[in-house]
Amino acid sequence: MRERLYLYDTTLRDGQQTQGVQFSVAEKLQIAQALDALGVDYIEGGWPGANPTDSDFFTARPQTRATITAFGMTKRVGRSAENDDVLAAVLDAATPAVCLVGKTHEFHVITALGVTLEENRAAIAQSMAHLAARGREPLFDAEHFFDGYRANRSYALDCLRAALDAGARWLVLCDTNGGTLPAEVGRVVAEVIASGIPGDRLGIHCHDDTGNAVACSLAAVDAGARQIQGTLNGLGERCGNANLISLIPTLMLKSPYAERFEIGVTSEALAGLLKTSRMLDDILNRVPLRAAPYVGASAFAHKAGLHASAILKDPSTYEHIAPETVGNERIIPMSNQAGQSNLRARLVAAGLQVAAKDPRLGRILEVVKQREDQGYAYDGAQASFELLARRELGLCPTFFEVKRYRVTVERRKNKYDQMVSLSEAVVVVKIGDRKMLSVSESMDETGTDRGPVNALAKALAKDLGPYQAMIDDMKLVDFKVRITMGGTEAVTRVIIDSEDSAGRRWSTVGVSANIVDASFEALLDAIQWKLIRDVMEAGL
Repeated sequence: MRERLYLYDTTLRDGQQTQGVQFSVAEKLQIAQALDALGVDYIEGGWPGANPTDSDFFTARPQTRATITAFGMTKRVGRSAENDDVLAAVLDAATPAVCLVGKTHEFHVITALGVTLEENRAAIAQSMAHLAARGREPLFDAEHFFDGYRANRSYALDCLRAALDAGARWLVLCDTNGGTLPAEVGRVVAEVIASGIPGDRLGIHCHDDTGNAVACSLAAVDAGARQIQGTLNGLGERCGNANLISLIPTLMLKSPYAERFEIGVTSEALAGLLKTSRMLDDILNRVPLRAAPYVGASAFAHKAGLHASAILKDPSTYEHIAPETVGNERIIPMSNQAGQSNLRARLVAAGLQVAAKDPRLGRILEVVKQREDQGYAYDGAQASFELLARRELGLCPTFFEVKRYRVTVERRKNKYDQMVSLSEAVVVVKIGDRKMLSVSESMDETGTDRGPVNALAKALAKDLGPYQAMIDDMKLVDFKVRITMGGTEAVTRVIIDSEDSAGRRWSTVGVSANIVDASFEALLDAIQWKLIRDVMEAGL
């Protein structure tokens, strides 16, 4: 029988300490519901009383299977647990579990708190007993534990025993500075258990300052800890916390963890892991990390011809798991380094079956190489490559034709006597025998100018007649510009990442000496690809 591992998510608190991150109450509720659907065991909602957002979250917290947990600190020396107003605010959140952070490093006790070692140890014990007496599940966050253990092993262990004897359910060993390496984490956890503290009462909380937070968490599990704390996408202060998006599939799919342990995440929830990761990036308005393990856009991308050839025969030759297990997909990029193995694999992925000796394959490769010589880059713009191949194969339908477009940029004073910019775009498209003119400007709902490319995108997507419903859920999620040549012969390459409500994400490229023209080319490809996909899925 497999042992149970417990997942404790602290995205809503530790994740909010990331530089530039500030969740609204609505966003915290959305994240909490996604975490519950994923299958984590504990959701730490924040510190009640520390700020209005955290307090409001606990007031409006959703009903969850996961245990909603409030965070705070142990009582202050010099007052009782019953009369500590900071602790009282945490208890007033009325959560079933409460996690309190306390010092276990003598340097911090003496220097930061300015109290004696015994006073700090007593504060830990009294705080845990106070939680237990009120029917809460007590968790003790042993701050700076690994540094404290290194400095004074006996005192660090005394703090853990004080919390345990007072009723703490979990003792969480925190590598607060993030500098401890996996081998030491494993050794220390094993020594803590050997000292008499049960492993099934130990948790691990790692920061990623050496890039080892996931490895350190696994080392703690190997040594006997049975709770792992982390955040979605590794959010957290400084370099972040242990990334649950990497830890969850590792625990479920990799030996020896898959055979030894079970967690609360189902296979069905695991298949939605990519969507969960992207949801957080969308909330933060961040571009997803392409090289992220398991869920990155490049996690299952095979550019080398030798690799692609083997992938066609058996994907396991260059893939450690099946991409769809975590909701991802295989990508065979196209570039001027590619051979026919890459090309055929990419065509198959796009639903295009072409015989191995079809002469059109050579033509497609030749066009790719010619266009990359002009500044195009197809290894990062798979949708544009697919359209190129379809055109060469005679399989690219024409949904509409752009007859002309115009963009104007005006600099003027507004009613507040401030100089502002405003872009206006006019696009004329022909669908069948009908011509349609659409006009849009770059001002958003807040009165902010979003630029000429935004005006063009809005105008182009404003009225496509019978195809309008298919593109209404499209949104531009990233826009990258690169100058590929210098001097007077400079060429601009624009790559646009688009996404729809089904969670599909695709990239398109445009190249021109004019940045607006390059952007418009990439926009056209993005819409064309979306229409082809929706028409294919609808069987039209």
